[in-house]
Amino acid sequence: MRKVSARAGNWTLARRLIVASIVLVLVIVPIVGLGLSFSFRESASASFDERLASMHKVLLASFELDPATGALTLNDRMADSRFEQVYSGWYWQVSDGDAFTRTSRSLWDQRLPLGRTSGVSWRTIKGPRGQSLRMVEQTLLVPGQKKPVHVSLAVTRRELTAEMARFEWLLWLSLVALSVLLLSGLVLQIRWGLAPLRALHDDLAAVKSGDRERLETQLPGELGELATTMNEVLDHDRRLIERGRAAAGNLAHALKTPVSVLQAQADRLPEAARRQVREEVSRIDAAVRHHLARASAAGSAALTASIDVEKVLAPVVGGLARLAERRGKHLERNFLPGLMLRVDPQDLQELTGNLLENALDWASGRVELSFRLQGDGACLLLEDDGPGMTEEQRQAVLARGVRLDEKRPGSGLGLAIVEDLVTLYGGCLALGEASLGGLSVEVWLPGARCA
Repeated sequence: MRKVSARAGNWTLARRLIVASIVLVLVIVPIVGLGLSFSFRESASASFDERLASMHKVLLASFELDPATGALTLNDRMADSRFEQVYSGWYWQVSDGDAFTRTSRSLWDQRLPLGRTSGVSWRTIKGPRGQSLRMVEQTLLVPGQKKPVHVSLAVTRRELTAEMARFEWLLWLSLVALSVLLLSGLVLQIRWGLAPLRALHDDLAAVKSGDRERLETQLPGELGELATTMNEVLDHDRRLIERGRAAAGNLAHALKTPVSVLQAQADRLPEAARRQVREEVSRIDAAVRHHLARASAAGSAALTASIDVEKVLAPVVGGLARLAERRGKHLERNFLPGLMLRVDPQDLQELTGNLLENALDWASGRVELSFRLQGDGACLLLEDDGPGMTEEQRQAVLARGVRLDEKRPGSGLGLAIVEDLVTLYGGCLALGEASLGGLSVEVWLPGARCA
């Protein structure tokens, strides 16, 4: 039961409304059908009994007393021809229980059972050939007669039952057609009513993918107000992001000079004190750089437009390629034509620049940079022909500020900053052994496509 409730809890609003409408129709229509069927049965049965009662009165009115003999006679036969057809299901019988008995020709050699009642009574009996008959009967005393006369009139319910069956068939056929039309109308009404919500959903998806910056506000009533409010929230978030990145940049510039002064002042101290002060200042500098780099990152693909990877990285890769040539190394790059990635341009440049600088520092003579599509994202692969790393070293180097060679310049923050950026974008980073013999760095980021 809980699984069904949890599954239903994930339904869309349209599905909820359609299922509710189906349940409502399936409950109401059968109830209405049963009510109409019952009402028709009662009405038809009452009408049938009234007709039978009228014919019974006609039969009673046909009695005559012969003045000469004093005998009871019937002055006329019943007008309906079915009383003349043998076993037609339409019968009448008049009897005093002894010498006088008159029947309709339709009874032939059969007789109707006699009841014991002085008033008018109704009952259902089994007649000739097992026919189910509705019978009205009455025992009365005719003037001039010593014995009471029992008058019976019985008519088969076959026609009534057939009429009821025909009515019910037409009724349920009509109700099914009405249900189909009603559900079709409700589905169209729900789709038309929820169309503005679907438009709002599409706008949100476009904003999330970076194809649009704002939501369309030309929507009905409350939805238009909601879209306007959400646009204000989006604008506010963008201002906060820009303000935060600007503040991070200003803070970096503000701290750069004091740290440089502290490092310069440390050179005037005695050797033992100088070493300790420089280590502490380096730790402060590394921590500040790390957190500033993280604070200045956009950090999410949400609200970020798709960018052309090759265009954004061309300045960074081109500059580092020239730097590699001056060092006697070769940087080979293989961009995927038309690759679009939902990432902030500055973050992608920061990420790729850190990886390339690190690879060029350790490479013996060759570095390869390539891109490929993988799933719904893009994979950046960077390989070098340097000394590489052991498994323990690959795990340790991602820690903030860890450097495998303290003699080389740098803060040891490159891969740590890259890992932070990748994590903030919902991607993943993997270090391994390159086909060139050195280190391979593989970065996967979501939200990629080829134009």
